[in-house]
Amino acid sequence: MGYVVPPPAVISLPIRGSEKRFPVRRIYCVGRNYAAHAVEMGHDPDREPPFFFQKNPDNLVQDGRFPYPRRSRDVHHEIELVVALGEGGSDIAPEHALGHVFGYAVGIDMTRRDLQGEAKQAGRPWEVGKAFEHSALCGELVPARAIGHPERGAIWLDVNGERRQEGDLDQLIWKVPEVIAELSRLFALAPGDLIMTGTPAGVGAVVRGDVMRGGVAGIGEITFEVV
Repeated sequence: MGYVVPPPAVISLPIRGSEKRFPVRRIYCVGRNYAAHAVEMGHDPDREPPFFFQKNPDNLVQDGRFPYPRRSRDVHHEIELVVALGEGGSDIAPEHALGHVFGYAVGIDMTRRDLQGEAKQAGRPWEVGKAFEHSALCGELVPARAIGHPERGAIWLDVNGERRQEGDLDQLIWKVPEVIAELSRLFALAPGDLIMTGTPAGVGAVVRGDVMRGGVAGIGEITFEVV
């Protein structure tokens, strides 16, 4: 069977210690999942029900370069733990959720904060602020079989050598098993799905020429230049 236009390429991530790659189906993101970040964004830090938005697989960037986007003058970094699912399902119980995880990575959710703010004020979706080209920076996946399932450990991001964001995975309001369970009640999850689990406090703007370096303890580090 032919196609009237060329089919899109399979988007994938490298896997540490393997020549095989991880095909990406969807990218889910958790909003305001660290209390201090909720406060800095002007929201109540209490444990409200989790909410989600999506990025597109072809938003992923892995080459160490983040092209500054058009139509924005206020682009922010958000360092995150990324969870990759090796098994899917619906209505997954929290106590079984980690069995669905293939591995973990370090990611940065880049946000056109000015456009996101305009969308919020107008009561519109966030895609223009969140799901734009090159907005999902990500490093290699580390299989859970190699490192287990991290519940604590430093998560941080520097810009030009200056610490901007710093937190610990144990500060996640909704833990990874809870996030997977709740997502599976709203969507039919599948192998290849990524979950960006939220960012600690300290998000801020970048400009062309800045170098972002971030990491998660036990998983790794990534470096991206704003170009």
